[in-house]
Amino acid sequence: MTTAPTTAPTGTTHGVLEGVVDLDVAGPTISRHLYGHFAEHLGRCIYEGFWVGEDSDLPNTEGIRDDVVAALKAIDIPNLRWPGGCFADEYHWMNGVGPREERPSMVNTHWGDVVEDNSFGSHEFMRLCELLGADPYVSGNVGSGTVAEMSDWVEYLTRSGDAPMSRLRREHGHDEPWKVPFWGIGNESWGCGGNMTAEQYALLAAQFATYCRNHDGNELYRIAAGPNRDDYAWTETLMKSISTLGGPVTSRKHNSWQALSFHYYTHATDDWEHKGSATEFGDDHYHSTMVNAWRIDDIVRGHVRVMDAYDPEATIGLVCDEWGTWWDVEPGTNPGFLFQQNTLRDALVAGLHFDVFHASARRLVMANIAQTVNVLQAVVLTDGPTAVLTPTYHVFAMNARHQGATSHPVQVVAEDARHEDGTGSYRTLTTSVSSRDGSALVSLTNLDLQRPATVRLALRGRDWQVGAATLLTADRPQAHNTAEDLSAVAPAPFDGARREGDVLVVELPPHSFATVDLSL
Repeated sequence: MTTAPTTAPTGTTHGVLEGVVDLDVAGPTISRHLYGHFAEHLGRCIYEGFWVGEDSDLPNTEGIRDDVVAALKAIDIPNLRWPGGCFADEYHWMNGVGPREERPSMVNTHWGDVVEDNSFGSHEFMRLCELLGADPYVSGNVGSGTVAEMSDWVEYLTRSGDAPMSRLRREHGHDEPWKVPFWGIGNESWGCGGNMTAEQYALLAAQFATYCRNHDGNELYRIAAGPNRDDYAWTETLMKSISTLGGPVTSRKHNSWQALSFHYYTHATDDWEHKGSATEFGDDHYHSTMVNAWRIDDIVRGHVRVMDAYDPEATIGLVCDEWGTWWDVEPGTNPGFLFQQNTLRDALVAGLHFDVFHASARRLVMANIAQTVNVLQAVVLTDGPTAVLTPTYHVFAMNARHQGATSHPVQVVAEDARHEDGTGSYRTLTTSVSSRDGSALVSLTNLDLQRPATVRLALRGRDWQVGAATLLTADRPQAHNTAEDLSAVAPAPFDGARREGDVLVVELPPHSFATVDLSL
């Protein structure tokens, strides 16, 4: 949304939002990469999630689990970030290539202090991306690695001919180079990636990125490790390193980086050791979750303002390559594996985040949910032979046609949709609209725990008709899917959308997410 909503008294029995959308006025294109994913060597994300090995009784393709791949292909996964996360800055890629039985092991000190046997390495990751039809996003090791090591990895993956790393790749069974569009220059360098200052990292980022070469037509989009949450000073330091206040980005960017990242996680509490339960939560933790989820809007806008001051033409991208809910781990599981259930509450957080991302599409070029399988706000949970699609998965599926579409900002003209109590205040209605290929998609989220809501959007500039509508909700926000009940929270056809003159009217039940297709 591009305009601040009007303030109205709360306490009514029905949430209301009224807005205007000009379907003949194009906003920024919503990058398909805003629907990206993240897979780290953490818990059961790689092993048991994606990778089961060729000898597994589970259906697999070259060791990669078939049902997980099929589920992700169905939501048009655009990219996959790997191998971390914190793991990236202790990962040495040479240990993960060559015959698996000869690969040295290592200790994953960040996540569970378990031994990593490196059976899933570069070749396996690139094969996974091929099966998914997803662009690889590789995070390189700045924290404990060297410039030469990262440069060699780029050459190994992307160069043909008779170069040393090209020959080594062929010896390992892959003749032709791969295409790798996205490359991360370290991860969380302010913390687990080296505990650096912004000034230290800016110098290293320029040095490492310089030697990440473009080989044989493979053009790297280099992503610098940006700030934690709302550390705008870190963003400013990086922007100063490639530009001047109000001026153009210098030519150094061509040998440096093209985007910077930030991370933001949503909790129910401010206590890092007790973030709240994924499934056993009361109204207070529901409301505090939504207060914290809305902070993503302020944080994105804050970084955009800093970047606009140094790069008014938005030539440098902003990337949120870790986002999602982070709860206490499920009882009885390894605390270092970060396994948590995924409820309707998580799905509503995702719906809110996507509306924020769409509204910032001019600058925000990528976002990656943390994580894809079995870790944090996963879209898939594997339980033995069963792949469980989470409520968050269904938000990705329902929103898939926003990928690569033209955004149409919603001009809010009236709103009475806010929750206020001791936990804080937050807006309970959010929506976004986009169009492509002769149709439009309207997404709507009602965060209100008790109140239904009515959204009225005056759609101008093009003829339109209401098509199919889909609703995601349940009787309570704690509802979640399991191997025993795969559809406790699942999309269903929805009859709450109608046309009144030139106005689209949508009646939303409490705690729900909906999409409405429009034919244009």
